[in-house]
Amino acid sequence: MDSLLNKIDSPADLRRLSRAELGALAAELRQFVLHTVSQTGGHLGSNLGTVELTIALHYVFDTPRDRIVWDVGHQTYPHKILTGRRARMHTLRQLGGVAGFPKRDESEYDAFGTAHSSTSISAAFGMAVAARLKGEPRRAVAVIGDGAMTAGMAFEALNNAGFGHSGQPVDMLVVLNDNDMSISPPVGALNRYLARLMSGQFYAAAREGVKGMLKAAPPLLELARRLEEHAKGMVAPGTIFEEFGFNYVGPIDGHDLDSLIPTLENLRDKKGPQFLHVVTRKGYGYKLAEADPVKYHAASGRFDPAEGFPKPSGNAKPSFTQVFGQWLCDMAEADDKLVGITPAMREGSGMVEFHKRFPRRYFDVGIAEQHAVTFAAALACEGLRPVLAIYSTFLQRGYDQLIHDVALQNLPVVFALDRAGVVGGDGPTHAGAYDIAFLRCVPNCSVLVPSDENECRQALTTAYRHDQAAAVRYPRGSGIGAAVDRTFSTWEWGRGVLRRESRPAEARPGTLRLAILAFGTLLHAALPAAERLDATLADMRFVKPLDEALVLELARTHDGLVTIEEGCIAGGAGAAVAECLAAAGVRAPLLMLGLPDEFTGHGDPVKLLAGLGLDAAGIEQSIRQRFGLRPALAAVAS
Repeated sequence: MDSLLNKIDSPADLRRLSRAELGALAAELRQFVLHTVSQTGGHLGSNLGTVELTIALHYVFDTPRDRIVWDVGHQTYPHKILTGRRARMHTLRQLGGVAGFPKRDESEYDAFGTAHSSTSISAAFGMAVAARLKGEPRRAVAVIGDGAMTAGMAFEALNNAGFGHSGQPVDMLVVLNDNDMSISPPVGALNRYLARLMSGQFYAAAREGVKGMLKAAPPLLELARRLEEHAKGMVAPGTIFEEFGFNYVGPIDGHDLDSLIPTLENLRDKKGPQFLHVVTRKGYGYKLAEADPVKYHAASGRFDPAEGFPKPSGNAKPSFTQVFGQWLCDMAEADDKLVGITPAMREGSGMVEFHKRFPRRYFDVGIAEQHAVTFAAALACEGLRPVLAIYSTFLQRGYDQLIHDVALQNLPVVFALDRAGVVGGDGPTHAGAYDIAFLRCVPNCSVLVPSDENECRQALTTAYRHDQAAAVRYPRGSGIGAAVDRTFSTWEWGRGVLRRESRPAEARPGTLRLAILAFGTLLHAALPAAERLDATLADMRFVKPLDEALVLELARTHDGLVTIEEGCIAGGAGAAVAECLAAAGVRAPLLMLGLPDEFTGHGDPVKLLAGLGLDAAGIEQSIRQRFGLRPALAAVAS
């Protein structure tokens, strides 16, 4: 039998298939997704769960003229495959390859770039309003998950979109992809019939006709309205969405194309804001993922689909996330005032064990970063010691609350910032490039930058015992494999340490004496360069408060300074050093190395850092060029 999938290079090809062929296409597409992710790594469960929904949306809507906005976007591999990128899916999340999230400059079918949650309804509403203003007859569709619906932004958008443009409703559809609820019998054939009926023109016309007849008898009209809402309520709690001004339909089986397609066709042709609730299953069609959707949310690398994800190696180095998780449990055992908070990232932030051992002190607030920060502030007001585990990129969403609710009130909240720096396959939307810059300008807020796993534990303890807000930033994955001391040792506040000292100036006549100031884990990439250049190497440990005494001493005793950080150069740690020198009236040559003023792409973090000149060879080369030093002998020989 010929492959149907190989005939699909665009949704236009998809729409030429018969309805009978779509089920076979879905089976092929699901297997292609599984094969792709098994070779490249990436998000798995969510993509397996949206195969039929993706087919149905592109089959019913005239994309790319009609706009589809995928919330978060990690469920868009089937979308990418059906929109001309099938042949390049083997490059998924790799350097120069297909992005793991929708990306406007990658395809005209990626109507809106996403990766942070809960933006789709706002974006689709904006596109619907733009279509009206421009007089363009097209539809806008937002596909949002039940998790993303927990964020306040989604409800802000519903509130606005239901009101419409200038008080007039606009034509848009919100599809709630609910993958947290199994499809039980009440959501089966009977529900499919009712959902199709309620979405059809006959139901709408009949409802309006009955309302007209009953206008003369208000009590009967009210009774009819209540009966209608009760009938809908037996199927699903749609009332809240209808109160926002949306026509609610569902829930329907999101894996049943015979239900999805006619329902979407009915909703496509209706005027005003529509809301379709579909129920899908994460990992659908792959038994291992269906049985453990949390584990199979994403694959970190290659795996055999027949065997499933490989078991972790017993001798693997602990990740920074695991170091944090262990510290959190240990500190909670020692201090009953500690509470742990996560905005829906329990596994990713290493809090599974803490949740098991300290359930009363564990708080998952959902995808609600703003709420998480203010909630932590209130706990601190009452004498508790909150630790908010949050990815660097997601703290950006709670920045206003960090300033006004935490720092302004001078409250002791610890921010454990995972995924600081480049993150690999997830790309620029998830990279923690800006936390140093946006945190160090906030009063009453400190920034600690450990260089290895053991320092990470020490930094967390130091921050926890500080009486003001403090952020500890650490990267994704493992470091150098440093042995972790399980005691609660701390750092001297605001002080860095020397890891290597160069020969003094009098012992090296005619050569420059340089000092490298490393902020965080790039210390270990800088060490070989420091040795080859006979440079002093400082582990600064703090961006704020900066060890100004050490900076000025190194400036006094050296011919030039180099700062290194895995964060943006603009406003970063190097800028803090420059400000220190300027304030003291010290004029010293200064080279600042870090992330440039551009968005870093996706790919292997090692390759990304090397491409940015932040590996050992790149650091050495940048220093030699800046200070006019002769190239290394190896470079000359080559």
